Amino acid sequence: MTGPTLQFETACGVPVVAGVDEVGRGPWAGPVVAAAVILDTARLPDGLNDSKKLSRQKREQLDAAIRETSAVGLGVVEVADIDRLNILAAAMEAMRRAVADLPVAPGHALVDGNRLPDLAMPATAVIKGDGLSASIAAASIVAKVHRDRLMATLAETFPAYGWERNAGYGTAEHQAALRDHGVTCHHRRSFAPIARLLAGAD
Repeated sequence: MTGPTLQFETACGVPVVAGVDEVGRGPWAGPVVAAAVILDTARLPDGLNDSKKLSRQKREQLDAAIRETSAVGLGVVEVADIDRLNILAAAMEAMRRAVADLPVAPGHALVDGNRLPDLAMPATAVIKGDGLSASIAAASIVAKVHRDRLMATLAETFPAYGWERNAGYGTAEHQAALRDHGVTCHHRRSFAPIARLLAGAD
């Protein structure tokens, strides 16, 4: 089985290329998180792939390897700004912040998806890039691991919702907790299921 390669990075024609991806558009609770990764092509972590195709254990291992060998930037947009901006704009802002957080400015950015955030350098949108570009795959892993850890931390204060397991997605467990315990400060009030719950509570 073939995985992501450096083909897109090479085609950029510059020595420093960042892969950019975000995670957390769909959950009902918690922030949206993006990562930007500049790989050291001489020390590529083995097994890079779309984070959704990897086990939690493999993601954790790769996250450590990526952070050890690569330049990494992170961008986090919290719930209040998601509700203020809308989730698409919040995801774009998270990616912009992730690139700005890199310790080295890339000459080009490869961004997962079909839209580009407002960046200070040339960028290319790569549809399904986390399965095609090694740099974007690395960013998808770092973003996913970081967000999962954030949600596990939030779950310590709000244990009923199972965020350490469902990452804020609208699972049956999460829905039951919302019915029993209500909406928290970490829920996205602009999302239709949460808005309906709040409207019913009035």
